[in-house]
Amino acid sequence: MPIESQKTVDEENRFDKGLAVQVRIFGDVIKKMQESAPSNQKHIQEYLSTFCFGDLYTRGGLDLKTRELLTLCIITALGGAEGQLKAHVQGNKNVGNDKGKLIAAITYCLPYMGFPRTLNALACVNEIIPEN
Repeated sequence: MPIESQKTVDEENRFDKGLAVQVRIFGDVIKKMQESAPSNQKHIQEYLSTFCFGDLYTRGGLDLKTRELLTLCIITALGGAEGQLKAHVQGNKNVGNDKGKLIAAITYCLPYMGFPRTLNALACVNEIIPEN
């Protein structure tokens, strides 16, 4: 039984809609990153906006808070991407996922990704969202 398409963009608007989602999650820093990227690397920023955020983040089926939480867990499991992990900790905070929810999700993933990646993720969470 095929599932109904969750696509919400087309070839003409996937970059713009992806960029809008990025800005909603991360703020105006996204536009600054695109403007400041060296000319031989601008295509990477465009790919990110178009494919990752335009084609994927705009789909139906999951709300933005859930997508961002899943992204955090997946990046944690990959390991070695602490820069992106920190950005997505901030993104999670920006879309309304609090520190407790991030720690709960990371804890749930511990058996699958191991202690080193879990501890790295917690360090990133604590750096971006310090204890009060």
